[in-house]
Amino acid sequence: MSGPVADDKPAFNLGEGPGRLLVWLYGVFTVAAGSRSIVQMIVDFGRAPLAYVLSAIAAVVYAFITYSLVRGGPAARRAALVCCAAELAGVLVVGTWTLVAPSAFPDATVWSDYGMGYLFIPVILPVTAMVWLRRAVPDTP
Repeated sequence: MSGPVADDKPAFNLGEGPGRLLVWLYGVFTVAAGSRSIVQMIVDFGRAPLAYVLSAIAAVVYAFITYSLVRGGPAARRAALVCCAAELAGVLVVGTWTLVAPSAFPDATVWSDYGMGYLFIPVILPVTAMVWLRRAVPDTP
């Protein structure tokens, strides 16, 4: 027949189940943050270069997390956890910075005011992703 029972168990994929919603949300945020920052940098970079560069950085982080969730596996899981923690730190730092020194941000970033312009999803998403990544059953070698 087919071998040990462990071989019959399907491999765990980070992008399945609730992870599928995370993949979708991170994909949408990759496109939203990336396209926003590209347009802003092309049209009026001198107006708020810090804000536009931070939005581009957010897009890169979102893209890497999306890729990691789709790829799956233990290494991708660890990479996604690290990136989600970095994302959360970025949201908290930039969110606080925009409240403490609003003059530094003549235009908003994705993470301004803790993502208020995006219904606070930028601050909720990494927390939700880290919970999912820690609770989901990893692949067994």
